[in-house]
Amino acid sequence: MTHRHDSDEVLAFWFEELTPGQWFRRDEALDSTIATRFGALLAAARQGELSHWRHSDRGRLAEIIVIDQFSRNVYRHDPRAFSHDSQALVLAQGAVRKGCDQRLSLTQRPFLYMPWMHSESLHIHREAAQLFGQPGLERHLEVEHRHLMILERFGRYPHRNDILGRTSTPEEIAFLTTPGSSF
Repeated sequence: MTHRHDSDEVLAFWFEELTPGQWFRRDEALDSTIATRFGALLAAARQGELSHWRHSDRGRLAEIIVIDQFSRNVYRHDPRAFSHDSQALVLAQGAVRKGCDQRLSLTQRPFLYMPWMHSESLHIHREAAQLFGQPGLERHLEVEHRHLMILERFGRYPHRNDILGRTSTPEEIAFLTTPGSSF
């Protein structure tokens, strides 16, 4: 299948058109822009149709950004936002095994590691702490520690409960009223 975009266009959009402040902020206009520009590409990536991008480190990173980041924008407040997290993690694990992460810039590398942070597995988060513990990624390591503390306390991310149709415990409900309880 032919796709309108290539991996370099995805990376240029993410790292050049957007500012770092836009990467993690909720913004309906940005969500709409990503859906319009990259929605078909996201659908193709979720079907495994971008495997040819994996021939380069940058291509691998772009595929992971599409699956892991764009899905959170396009499907905000929808279970599909998290439905391919395991696919993104497997792709990222393969990239790290091949040493791709070490050939990416310190600005790009955290997005290769982000699928570890998005996981609700404590085992995976132990690996995440090692990845984000590399020099130059200290700010991301602090965020990883906050994610890990939530998982150690609840075994899952309570802020996903409503979206995923999970029943929240009274402790989770109380936690969700505190500042910084969701990402």
